[in-house]
Amino acid sequence: MTSNRTPNGRKVIVVGAGIGGLALGAALRAVGIDAEIYERAPELRAGGSGLGVVSNAVTALESLGIDIGLEQRGQAMHSFAIKDEKGGHIAWLPLPEVSVELGLPPTVLISRTALQQGLLTAVGDVPIHLGRAAVGFENHADGASVLFADGSRATGDVVIGADGINSALRAQITGPEPMQEPGYVCWLAIAPFQHPNLPTGAAAHYWGSGQRFGLLDIGHGEFYWWATKNMPVEVANDWPGTKDDIAALYTGWADEVQASIRVTPEADIIAVPARDRAFLENWGQGRVTLLGDAAHPMLTSLGQGAAMAIEDAVVLAATLARISDPTAALRAYEDQRRDRTRAVVEASRALSEREQLEDPERQIRDEELRRVPIEVLKEQQRDILTFPVVQR
Repeated sequence: MTSNRTPNGRKVIVVGAGIGGLALGAALRAVGIDAEIYERAPELRAGGSGLGVVSNAVTALESLGIDIGLEQRGQAMHSFAIKDEKGGHIAWLPLPEVSVELGLPPTVLISRTALQQGLLTAVGDVPIHLGRAAVGFENHADGASVLFADGSRATGDVVIGADGINSALRAQITGPEPMQEPGYVCWLAIAPFQHPNLPTGAAAHYWGSGQRFGLLDIGHGEFYWWATKNMPVEVANDWPGTKDDIAALYTGWADEVQASIRVTPEADIIAVPARDRAFLENWGQGRVTLLGDAAHPMLTSLGQGAAMAIEDAVVLAATLARISDPTAALRAYEDQRRDRTRAVVEASRALSEREQLEDPERQIRDEELRRVPIEVLKEQQRDILTFPVVQR
């Protein structure tokens, strides 16, 4: 067996170079633990979509002294509106206000490419090996190995599966496991776009009957937009339509919704099915554990998927630095993260069900949200926006 350990004897093997894997590489570097990252793709490509790096994720990075210049790479969120399909006001979600009241950094709206570039600066000289598809792992008395499709392996003190919702490492831990599919498709795109109804730093969600639309100002003259539509699972899994089909679904919606579709090249629109998995209570075996979507994939309704992966990375790095026994450190990390991530997964699923309601239930939904007092909405945000204190 060949070992990838460095002379100091501590080595973490990270499987996956998505947001979670890169955040872990940066966090391990920040606490002085050696790491190597292995990615199945032949090149690092983040895809043409965006997200919000929510205040709790920014706080998590800052707790380890990691600053990736988010506000220069994206756009701080200044407002978050829920509207009906015509653009009529339903509610303001007070994420920006709660962040200010709690003294937290702002949520930053950003493209995945820009976030990837920022994380790569923090990863620094941590080696990233491309074109290495993981197929499983082995535990040893003094470490663990990840096995690759080409027959090679990488060995370290611990192995971390950050390889996404289709994680090969999770599959070995759980065995056969079904995907949960609520039955709607998500379209995602980034386009150069401005509109008088969308001020700087705007996030706007438009709720219709069984379909929604979102517009987020990611800075630099660009908006990230996403759209959803209820449909049978088998159609969502392999959506056969065109940009014109999408545009037709949003005929009569707010002008900014229709305009953003019009200016987007068809080749830049991505279609993905909505998916998550049943929450996994046991994330690891021996010196192996999971992180991010590999551990707790969630629907996008709360916008916390990337944030939970970043939080995982920071907590895991801090725990490995604090606890000398690697196996004990992994179980302590899992214990710290299980309740918080379970709550977010379940809340995301429940919100998704409400968001995708069709008439007449959706009309009741909208009226109920209009009547919720602002202080209640603020209270709903405070816990999730506050990153738990990490033991160092």
